[in-house]
Amino acid sequence: MPVRQLKEVSEQHIVIKSQVCNQANQVKKPHKDYLNGKGPPSQECGDSEPRSSSGKNRGRRRSRGAKKNVQWEELSYLRPRRTNGCRIPNAFMVNEDSFRDDSEMRFPSSSSKSLRFPARPGFGQAGTRVLLKANHFFTELPKTDLIHYDVKITPEIPSKNVNRSIITQLVKLYRESELGLRLPAFDGRRSLYTAGELPFSYKEFTVKHLDDSDGTNGPRREREYNVAIKFAARTSMFHLRQFLDGQRSDAPQEAFQVLDIVLRELSTKRYFPVGKSFFSPDIKTPQRLGDGLESWCGFYQSLRPTQMGLSLNIDMSSATFIEPLPVIDFVAQLLGKDVLSRPLNDADHVKVKKDLRGVKVEVTHRGSVRRKYRISGLTTQPTRELMFPIDDHSMKSVVEYFLEVYGFTIQHTHLPCLQVGNQKKVNYLPMEACKILSGQRYTKKLNEKQITALLKVTCQRPRDRENDIIQTVRHNAYNQDQYVKEFGIKISEKLACIEARILPAPWLKYHDAGKERDCLPHVGQWNMMNKKMINGSTVSRWACINFSRSVQETVARAFCRELGNMCQVSGMEFRSEPVIPIYMARPELVEKALKYVYNASVSKGKELELLVVILPDSNGSLYGDLKRICETELGLISQCCLTKYVFKISKQYLANVALKINVKMGGRNTVLMDAISWRIPLVSDIPTIIFGADVTHPENGEDSSPSIAAVVASQDWPEITKYAGLVSAQAHRQELIKDLYNTGNDPVKGTVSGGMIRELLISFRKATGQKPLRIIFYRDGVSEGQFYQVLLYELDAIRKACASLEPNYQPPVTFVVVQKRHHTRLFASNHKDRTATDKNGNILPGTVVDSKICHPTEFDFYLCSHAGIQGTSRPAHYHVLWDENNFTADGLQSLTNNLCYTYARCTRSVSVVPPVYYAHLAAFRARFYVEPNTQESSSCGATWNKCEAGELAVRPLPALKENVKRVMFYC
Repeated sequence: MPVRQLKEVSEQHIVIKSQVCNQANQVKKPHKDYLNGKGPPSQECGDSEPRSSSGKNRGRRRSRGAKKNVQWEELSYLRPRRTNGCRIPNAFMVNEDSFRDDSEMRFPSSSSKSLRFPARPGFGQAGTRVLLKANHFFTELPKTDLIHYDVKITPEIPSKNVNRSIITQLVKLYRESELGLRLPAFDGRRSLYTAGELPFSYKEFTVKHLDDSDGTNGPRREREYNVAIKFAARTSMFHLRQFLDGQRSDAPQEAFQVLDIVLRELSTKRYFPVGKSFFSPDIKTPQRLGDGLESWCGFYQSLRPTQMGLSLNIDMSSATFIEPLPVIDFVAQLLGKDVLSRPLNDADHVKVKKDLRGVKVEVTHRGSVRRKYRISGLTTQPTRELMFPIDDHSMKSVVEYFLEVYGFTIQHTHLPCLQVGNQKKVNYLPMEACKILSGQRYTKKLNEKQITALLKVTCQRPRDRENDIIQTVRHNAYNQDQYVKEFGIKISEKLACIEARILPAPWLKYHDAGKERDCLPHVGQWNMMNKKMINGSTVSRWACINFSRSVQETVARAFCRELGNMCQVSGMEFRSEPVIPIYMARPELVEKALKYVYNASVSKGKELELLVVILPDSNGSLYGDLKRICETELGLISQCCLTKYVFKISKQYLANVALKINVKMGGRNTVLMDAISWRIPLVSDIPTIIFGADVTHPENGEDSSPSIAAVVASQDWPEITKYAGLVSAQAHRQELIKDLYNTGNDPVKGTVSGGMIRELLISFRKATGQKPLRIIFYRDGVSEGQFYQVLLYELDAIRKACASLEPNYQPPVTFVVVQKRHHTRLFASNHKDRTATDKNGNILPGTVVDSKICHPTEFDFYLCSHAGIQGTSRPAHYHVLWDENNFTADGLQSLTNNLCYTYARCTRSVSVVPPVYYAHLAAFRARFYVEPNTQESSSCGATWNKCEAGELAVRPLPALKENVKRVMFYC
């Protein structure tokens, strides 16, 4: 049978039927030995009694198979494996026909227009039902179609604000005479919309517009513009109603766009628009964040298609703005020191120039004349040394010029001047003569102090956030908005009342040697008291490096002893003494220190398994440098501890560190009871691999750094607890993961297949002895506008990776996008009801919503799987883009919720499914491989290479060492 590739088909989504075993979903009693960390039950189909496992320990048995280090193709002679009462054929004797009907298999086409996402398979029924409120407001649609007109303004103006002013002036002049009393909505560029046809299909208008004041008190220049308005299209509301009613699957994007523009029209004139949010210093008093920045309060507004109809999603929002200070005060705050009495050093000059470039200022040395400029740079010389030519033969100093022309004496001549203007003409302005204009958003990275201050401002208890949202809706008075009235839109002022369910927490299994062998989490959390890790790892060769000058050797030794004791108490085997004495080192000699400790251990014939590192609390690039060297050069697994925790040792801290060390060394902390009891639908029946994928992008303003893609995949089955991870650099802000599958040319082998999916599939096969017969792929970081593009590209890569391993090997795939950057919030109907809220008033972990505020027809749901620590909990939004495994709503929701309790780094359920969380951690870790100090910009030379064709290509990341790849190094 030929390998099937993505192809154009008429029916885009027909799910498959699994035919491995008709008893696949039967619940089997777990074998007694397995609950002690031993092998899985082995049964023939229909067997009622479990058989004993031949292996002493499942993990050890798998490791023996992995030591052969054979390729996928060489594993075809392994004996058949048995699972969940079903005999699974040999890995390479199984083709896709053994577990699916080929006639029902469909692939997405290369055209997004014909692609359809899976329909909702029904609504979930599991869990305790509760009533909640959501920050969605029902929106009644216009009764008539809306009309779209193209607008062309001549001469062209790049400013949307000026364009809006021109159209506002046009409407003021011609609404009654030429526009048939219509009040149009304008997008600021080329599109104008009306609630009925204009009296013409094409007409040109002449509009005179006054330029903004330049602050000189002189007459404002009047310009004449030609505005051509031409009929473009009719936007059907009937199509939108059909979509919301579930009678059509294709969303009418233009209708959403038109209605969104109408609802934004008045707010755009009242506030500062940023994306889909609006901000103003008048909504709430701005809060200082330090270093010349402040936080403005605002609100987010967006129309959403939901099962209850069209919904207006309103949420509170915050953004960082530059404080409107005199420039000299801003510089003093930015540098955190007095700048009036001493000149700037080189580092200060670079920092000030970086933060001031592009900022708008107004002059203050000319009385009522407030001319505005944009800063283009900073002079390298102090003001007292600056000269400029006044004619061909003479020069004048800036100090003399300002005194003679403006009568302004520059006091702080030791400071540089601001440069304004363009390359043809550069003007100099003294810092003390300029003030920063209000309303300028700051988009660069905040420091830790600013982030802490911002969190204090933005973290609101659920009740407070709900009240602010309601007040915002009332203040905006949408139903009194002249544009909303004109277009016949009506918006409810009440939050949507929705039905939710609280899914039960899963039972967790710990080792039988502990006093507590299992655990049922309470409100999303539990602890390690009286419990032992189900699979504790062994650390027999370890060392410690101390980079903190304030930590004496005796203190470091005592800390390591306590950490080792905690590891032992938790169920690990941890040797009490290090291979070599604790090594003291200076942070600037990190590479030398690491290599010394590594070589000193090897010289004793004892290659290190673990390196414990004590870091200063403020360590700059040290952490990133250390991880890069350990993981890409030396192959060392490391665990870093900050000085403050070394001095103030707490059992809770040591217990959390022990959890991290155990999984880094290949152990398991806990597993789902349902997993080892073979009771998870569509996971326990056949070998299943769960992927998590994410792409992290550089900070705003970092135009030379690559994006980092990370993919992790489960490496144990049925436990689905261990995840191996791979990382890859790709083009700047590229969202598609390019290295999922790739091919290259080898001079001997010819075309060679590779890529992260392929490598992780092989890794799963080596670790478990079985090839995956089902794939579940959780994908993070994808916006709705990228759904089609990401699915088409990445599902195709998954298919090709599978096909490259074996002809006709195409396991069924479920592709789920995970979204955290949305603005849906859920509130208790009664904030005092403790049966539906936690101690902070947040909804309980396990709260799931798949009705009313969810998509009209597609398979999506909101899940709050964690207990909120501060602020208002944000549920994760899961949207299924492809499902060949035929998941039920309860099946996928319960699986996702239960997985959130298996996160290795703490004893709490987490807010997103762990494979996605791990992928995010791995991607962030890989950023250190490119930029060891994440606080500084990387240079172009550190990131890009020149291709032969002259194009810029991303320099590959340094390869992870093999022993690092196999474990959860990113924890």
